[in-house]
Amino acid sequence: MIYLVTGGSGFIGSHLIEQLLRNGHSVINIDNFDDFYSYQIKIKNTLESIGKNSDFKFTNKEDDIQRLISLSHSDHYTLYYQDIRDKKGLENVFKNHSIDMVIHLAALAGVRPSIERPLEYEEVNVRGSMNLWELCKEFNINKFICASSSSVYGNNEKTPFSETDNVDNPISPYAATKKCGEILGHVYHNLYSIDMIQLRFFTVYGPRQRPDLAIHKFTKLIYEGSEIPFYGDGDTARDYTYIDDIIDGIIKSIIYLENNSGVYEIINLGESQVITLTEMVATIEKVLQMTAIKKNLPMQPGDVTKTNADITKAKDLISYKPDTDFQNGIKKFVEWFLRKRH
Repeated sequence: MIYLVTGGSGFIGSHLIEQLLRNGHSVINIDNFDDFYSYQIKIKNTLESIGKNSDFKFTNKEDDIQRLISLSHSDHYTLYYQDIRDKKGLENVFKNHSIDMVIHLAALAGVRPSIERPLEYEEVNVRGSMNLWELCKEFNINKFICASSSSVYGNNEKTPFSETDNVDNPISPYAATKKCGEILGHVYHNLYSIDMIQLRFFTVYGPRQRPDLAIHKFTKLIYEGSEIPFYGDGDTARDYTYIDDIIDGIIKSIIYLENNSGVYEIINLGESQVITLTEMVATIEKVLQMTAIKKNLPMQPGDVTKTNADITKAKDLISYKPDTDFQNGIKKFVEWFLRKRH
């Protein structure tokens, strides 16, 4: 099979591509190496995902990405330096390949930055997704997996969060764009028979996690002896999901889509284990054997108080079975973090 993966040089995307290649498939990776965080991290992700841990010499962004494209190209892997907002550029990719399925992970992420740059989030997350659906329509590609987010639940009072819950009350532009993606995805499913699964990811962590996300940021700051920003009273809680379990869920969604037609499904992918901010910091402290220096701060606008996935549907529909508890996941993450430091 030939899979087009958007955002394939990012955290989740690079792990997915690594697994798809390992399973004997061909992959087209579209990534714009956005400056949201260092492009150098994404280059390292890309090389690791294709099994080329070469000693890459960084010079400047444009030259480095062009070298990466040449270095990474093979019969089973092609990288495009491409923004999903550019429909013409995307069209060339679709013309050059016979694509069996699109797995759309690319997005502008982050709740707090979306409050500062809402229009840009709409351009990437809504218009960018529509560009892909338009091209799927034009090129008769009728299998599509899309990354949604647990943030669509907002401050849902009922726990655990179920796919049948009302999600009409997002509390950040990022969450609203993800909800829009689910609605517009259904439109393209209904009008053009594009089989689709929308996966609501619950706070993914693990090796290659983005440096701005809490677990990575806190681990780094605690290790360096710096203050960590500690928002609220520590009772905010997340359903943290280890990257291997997320990849397992995506692969099983791919298999389900390939074997079924007339599909439009929204599926939670979480661990179904809720960890408070206080517990999260304590777990990192224990694994690092260091004590955090906390800088107490008020709750941030747009942050939800709790996430908790009901994964009954995922278990029943795609045989999803997460098996990495938080303590083991943090241990694996810290081992990766320390290995990268030395």
